[in-house]
Amino acid sequence: MTDTPMLRAARRFQLQGKVVSCEPYGEGHINRTYLLITENDTWYILQQINHRVFLDVPALMGNIGRVTRHLAQDDPDPRHTLTIVNTLDNLDFYRDEEGDYWRVYVFVRQSLCLQSPRGKQDFYQSGYAFGRFQNRLTQFDAASLHETIPNFHNTPSRCEKLKTAVAEDVKGRLRLVRDEVDFAMARVQRAGRLQALQRQGRLKTRVTHNDTKLNNVLLDEQTGEALCVIDLDTVMPGLAAHDFGDSIRFGASTAKEDEQDLSRVSLSLPMYEAYAQGFLKACGKSLLMDELRTLPEGAWAMTYECGIRFLTDYLQGDVYFRIHREHHNLDRCRTQFKLVRDMEDRWEDMERILLELL
Repeated sequence: MTDTPMLRAARRFQLQGKVVSCEPYGEGHINRTYLLITENDTWYILQQINHRVFLDVPALMGNIGRVTRHLAQDDPDPRHTLTIVNTLDNLDFYRDEEGDYWRVYVFVRQSLCLQSPRGKQDFYQSGYAFGRFQNRLTQFDAASLHETIPNFHNTPSRCEKLKTAVAEDVKGRLRLVRDEVDFAMARVQRAGRLQALQRQGRLKTRVTHNDTKLNNVLLDEQTGEALCVIDLDTVMPGLAAHDFGDSIRFGASTAKEDEQDLSRVSLSLPMYEAYAQGFLKACGKSLLMDELRTLPEGAWAMTYECGIRFLTDYLQGDVYFRIHREHHNLDRCRTQFKLVRDMEDRWEDMERILLELL
């Protein structure tokens, strides 16, 4: 095999056997991911960590190491949590001569990663996986984790960034998004509800995943049952409502995140209920009543927050989210705002379904 930076990095880890294959893997947009296969058919995931997004990789890997080792202590099944492979120096990551950071996980065999649910059962299993993740970390000290991306789900802070982007209008695009800006600004006061309850001590700061899309859950390829949660880069202190809400935003929408035909965008209440059933079955007994009651608010907040992030990035010239066509971030923003409006129209149903499951 031709010597490459990937292979040179791989040789710095405690792998079982010589690498015979190293190929790009998955559909992630932040890190570069490769599937490693060794001569004795042992499979690994090698990742080059994007240190331009994650500015403190040692802190990030410290979070992942502590959380995965805690999860492994409570569950003897190795397929139920990611397993970090140490470097030759017994570290969780390797930094090469170019300053790039690398890590290796044991590949979870006979697993399935879906980009969208095939039906309610897949979404139920996703809810169960993230609920189990939450439940098994109930006694873990969230304060011991680093905040890998400061204010990541601080919705009022995201609103302030949008206001700045509107005021600066660096690309002259404000004239194209007056309606979207008005929509966002009309909801700024509501955007801080969860943070206000957190300050009052009514919502507990917990270990949260913070990127709870279906494609961050591995399912058993034979049974379809939840195996483990992956992509732990944003594991840090947060609110259970945010983890619940981001799943609903992504998986209970009737259209893709960047759908241009807004008539196709709505909230699927059957999918919402399926996810809530799985999530609550796994962690309902470990959450406070105020946390449980604010899960629908988490869905609204995460959808609104994502919309204003797309809008902010569009105004700033598409500097954060990767785009594949002109006005892509604006399309994404409009999809999220349509979903926000639909949630508002179905609010009584969202709260009723949740309360009936408690």
